[in-house]
Amino acid sequence: MNHFSRICVYCGANQGTRPDYLEAATDLGAEMARRGIGLVYGGGSVGMMGAIARAVHGHGGEVHGVIPEALKPKEISGSAIGHLEVVDSMHTRKARMVALADGFIAMPGGFGTFEELFETITWSQLGIHAKPIGLLNVSGYYDPLCQMIDQAIGEGFIRPSYADLLVVSPNPVELLDRMSVHHPPESVVQWVTPRET
Repeated sequence: MNHFSRICVYCGANQGTRPDYLEAATDLGAEMARRGIGLVYGGGSVGMMGAIARAVHGHGGEVHGVIPEALKPKEISGSAIGHLEVVDSMHTRKARMVALADGFIAMPGGFGTFEELFETITWSQLGIHAKPIGLLNVSGYYDPLCQMIDQAIGEGFIRPSYADLLVVSPNPVELLDRMSVHHPPESVVQWVTPRET
């Protein structure tokens, strides 16, 4: 069993066009807090980021945001939610989020969410970390991405065993349950960076 003190959630600063997206963010945040799992996220208070942070915080959970100084005016409206760590760059932000978390979940989002997700998967493939990575596939949002991964495996660009680097579910409770018993393929685990405090 994997014990999660904190999970890093990647998601958009926008809320998308479907109410399902914000509902899923709220449900995931509430379930994380219920399980005593803290949130590490991009530090924003708007869109999907704000929804999950408010849900975790509102249910008594720990919230740790990490945001570059340059993005504060764009991604924070009103007061920060929980603890906010301001850093100097996007690179520092991503490295801190990875270091602080015991696992990762990507929710619907845009280019930034895609980039964070794929970097985290790549780091797992390279053995830089061995932390579970989940994909909350709300309303089939990530179906095309899952199909693209399957195609890359079929075309020989990704090893079949690497498909197991990603846990996919449309339901927050099921996703957390599956992540709690998930381990990446042993062939990719080379070294593990400790979680920071």
